[in-house]
Amino acid sequence: MTFNIPNWLIITGGIGQIFTALIYPYIRHQVFDWYNDVKQLKPLNQEIAKTYGRYIQGLNFSFGLIAILLTSQLKEQSALAIALTGLIAAYWVGKVLTQIAYYPMYEIPKKRIFKIGSYFMNMLFVLFAAVYTLLLVYNSIGFFNL
Repeated sequence: MTFNIPNWLIITGGIGQIFTALIYPYIRHQVFDWYNDVKQLKPLNQEIAKTYGRYIQGLNFSFGLIAILLTSQLKEQSALAIALTGLIAAYWVGKVLTQIAYYPMYEIPKKRIFKIGSYFMNMLFVLFAAVYTLLLVYNSIGFFNL
């Protein structure tokens, strides 16, 4: 079985990941009122929550840059390509599973833009999970000569 993942799909995923990193502060502030919730925590816990928020934002942005700038290297079928695409696939598959398992319990504000936005963001997360999982499979097939 031979298949190829088009560069435009990887680059589209990269652009989407950068978009999620850039929109992340808006979503936290406008949709979830996150900053007011964080203010209720003890000072150290506030900083931990903010730090994890920055980690998420930084990872999304970094994964996007990697997809855009190193598209060919992500398809090299090398051990490093397997490791990197496996890491990013696990990150996004974990995000999608978390969305499915936990987030339906919570209310998103009823504004139409937020409802549409939540569907759009979930579609992006599924796209990222699919692209990197496909890359992982592609790299593994080539590397292990399956």
